[in-house]
Amino acid sequence: MRETGTFLHVGCGSKTKEQTPFANLNWEEIRLDINQKTKPDIIGSMLNMENVKDQSVDAVFSSHNIEHVYPHEVTIALKEFRRVIKDNGFLLITCPDLEPVCSLVADNKLTEPAYSSPAGPITPLDILYGHRVSIANGNHFMAHKCGFTAKTLAIDIRAAGFIQTATAKGHCYDLWALGTCSTWEKAELTNVCKTLFGK
Repeated sequence: MRETGTFLHVGCGSKTKEQTPFANLNWEEIRLDINQKTKPDIIGSMLNMENVKDQSVDAVFSSHNIEHVYPHEVTIALKEFRRVIKDNGFLLITCPDLEPVCSLVADNKLTEPAYSSPAGPITPLDILYGHRVSIANGNHFMAHKCGFTAKTLAIDIRAAGFIQTATAKGHCYDLWALGTCSTWEKAELTNVCKTLFGK
């Protein structure tokens, strides 16, 4: 894992570097969000990051954003991520992991709490379609329009132009994935995965 770099924090919301896997690294953060109320460095959508230059960052970090676009928009967003990353950089992305969530649904636990969060109990229904309380309160950006398993997310990342992928299951039904923009040695890929998502 390189000692320094710049990462674009896409869909940052109110979070800053301290709430990302880059917290303990000497990397510079650029925050991008569609909501100007979150005071990002750049206002924009992950579907059109026109205010970010081609190959201008070493990494893109996106946490729980990709599930908020329609399936046909996933490749558009991922290609935008690839466009702004340098050729020796990478993408780090996390989103809900539908495989274990669907196991809960199959066990007839659709509306039972799967885990607790600062926003309250989270059910499989919330994970599948978006946090119901937030949506009911008018935050329609919280609605989920698609979903992923480790296999499908890796396929989509490669289809957008990334060369290698690695995935890992996180806590609270999270799925993590890393996509590289060039071919990395296995040791380097393993090292970055351990550093950024502990796997």
